[in-house]
Amino acid sequence: MARRGFFAELQHQSRVAARERERDERDAVRRHVAAVKRTEQAKKDWERAKTQLAKAADSERKRLEKEAREAHVAAMEAEVIERNGKLEQIYGEIDSLLASTLGVDDYVDLNSLRVEVTHPPFDRTDLEVPLPQPSRMLLPNEPVLTLPDPPTGLASFFGKKKYAEAVENAQQAHERALVEWRAVCRDVLARHQKAEDVHARDEARRLDALRSERERYAKECAARESEAADRNRRLDELIVNLGYGTVDAIQEYVSIVLSNSVYPDHFQAAHEFEFDPSPAELRLRVLVPGPGEISAIKSYKYTKATDEITSTSLSQKECRDRYAGAINQIALRSFHEVFESDRRGLIKTISLEVGTNTIDPATGRPTYVPFVIAAAERESFLAFELSAVVPALTLGRLGAAVSKNPYSLIATERSGVRRS
Repeated sequence: MARRGFFAELQHQSRVAARERERDERDAVRRHVAAVKRTEQAKKDWERAKTQLAKAADSERKRLEKEAREAHVAAMEAEVIERNGKLEQIYGEIDSLLASTLGVDDYVDLNSLRVEVTHPPFDRTDLEVPLPQPSRMLLPNEPVLTLPDPPTGLASFFGKKKYAEAVENAQQAHERALVEWRAVCRDVLARHQKAEDVHARDEARRLDALRSERERYAKECAARESEAADRNRRLDELIVNLGYGTVDAIQEYVSIVLSNSVYPDHFQAAHEFEFDPSPAELRLRVLVPGPGEISAIKSYKYTKATDEITSTSLSQKECRDRYAGAINQIALRSFHEVFESDRRGLIKTISLEVGTNTIDPATGRPTYVPFVIAAAERESFLAFELSAVVPALTLGRLGAAVSKNPYSLIATERSGVRRS
């Protein structure tokens, strides 16, 4: 039997993500309701009381111990409120499996699945900025020859030799300064040249890296373009083939529709189906969780005497009624979602099974247990006003075979139901 196809899987993941976002938003809102506020405040009071108690003097200890006990009790009671709120939400979603889909148009405009590529911005713009040039290194000033002033007067006559020696010393000192200056200049120029070489090397590496990153980005953009073009091409083929009413296209469309049917986390459903073009009949099987996967807790309560949070269980009748009601709702929901989505009327009838995979207690081996076996014709089913029906009675009107007790994994009888 057919399972989820390419576009159906994309739709399913999109709907699951949307459901998770909605759930997160609901949780965010719920965190602000009074019960959660009380929980958080009670926990803070309890922690503060414990801290104060540890620091308190003996005269205050009894008062703080009482406050600590009261804060702890408040925290436990608030947790009970929160747990019961979650239970109420879970059971509410199970009890409204049919109602939750009636306000949704199950038709899928396939053109809405067409994709337009949006490329992210280039993520290595840092490589587009040239590296700064190394600063120009200043050379020291060239040493200047400073000669002693020539002697005057008698010194010019008697001090000629001494003056000559001074001039010679000045010239020698200047020569030494020139040698040192030239060495310093060579060192400065060498260091500057090295900085230029390093800059040139790093700049070349930057340009190589920029070229490589741009090539990588271009390939990623091309891959996105190619993927989108391929997806749109396949979508065009699906639209054309659905127009001709080919079996594969009808099954792909049904797969998309059923993938849009997102069930609660605590009551997931899977679909298997096959379209028979001769009678224009869809054979559909819906696999649901077994009764053991559904919570049987009625409520939580806190007992001060034992300082424990305990739970009470639903009665067997309550468990049976809720599980059977969910099965009946899923059967009608599945008919409704397929027929409503098929605006062209390509599917004339649906033969449906709702059941679960479980372990046969007699053999210990995996087995399938059918709970509902039903068939419906398009025109007659679409005439029902599902918002006002009792699901069990509607299945009876359809001549469905229904398990007397699905909660106990009692299979329905297959006889008496039209099967193509």
